[in-house]
Amino acid sequence: MDTRQHPVSPLYLLERFDVGIVHLDAERRVTGMNDYARRVLPVEQMQPFDRMVLSFHPERSQPKVEFLLDQAAVCPVASPPPMTMIINIPERVLLIKVSRTSDARGSTAGYVLVFYDITDLVAADEAQTQRPDAGPRRRLHKVPTISGQKIVLVDADDLLRLHSDGHYTRVITAAGSQFCNLGIGDLELRLDPEQFMRVHRSHIVNLQAIEQLTRGDGRVTLRVRGDAEEIPVSRTSTPALLERLGMAPLASRQGIS
Repeated sequence: MDTRQHPVSPLYLLERFDVGIVHLDAERRVTGMNDYARRVLPVEQMQPFDRMVLSFHPERSQPKVEFLLDQAAVCPVASPPPMTMIINIPERVLLIKVSRTSDARGSTAGYVLVFYDITDLVAADEAQTQRPDAGPRRRLHKVPTISGQKIVLVDADDLLRLHSDGHYTRVITAAGSQFCNLGIGDLELRLDPEQFMRVHRSHIVNLQAIEQLTRGDGRVTLRVRGDAEEIPVSRTSTPALLERLGMAPLASRQGIS
């Protein structure tokens, strides 16, 4: 099935993937979870069991999970849909949904956190030549983005560039900008380094999409096809970028550095 640029059906997710379920009390402490959640989350390393749910997630993912819980707690809609987010844990990509539960008076009684491991849908194993002792790395061949309550999978070859937006990332393609819950650092580690390069702390570009380099006021900027925005290239990244583009000798003669 070709899922490129098409939303993934919730029914497909329910049929295709195991589901992790975590119950939280009103103070966001873990009160229970199913067997699949126990296998995925580092339960044995996070004793006592009834600690705050944030402690079960990598530090870089904790602000996202906290934001998800905050949104579920304050949503003013009478029957709000579950809040949705995608996070990255070592070698895995999880789709998380959180819903608030209430008591007879309507006060917050706790939360139910449900997650699907969608790694197999968006990633493929790839041998690590630089770190053979680390085992296979999961390369993203599709980037999961969120539009409302839909997941839109963007083919990696369609990416023009990525722009950091706090803890999240804006994914720019010829069709426009889309929102991804994964941080730019997570995406940098998962995308093919032969095709993508982080040229600035806030920007990753598809090398095949670069159409123009400009030098002015002591800095280098670039543009990708179909996009008028100038992307800054850091001084430390400029030599490597020029080399990757086969321009290092020419740049040296013209004084670009």
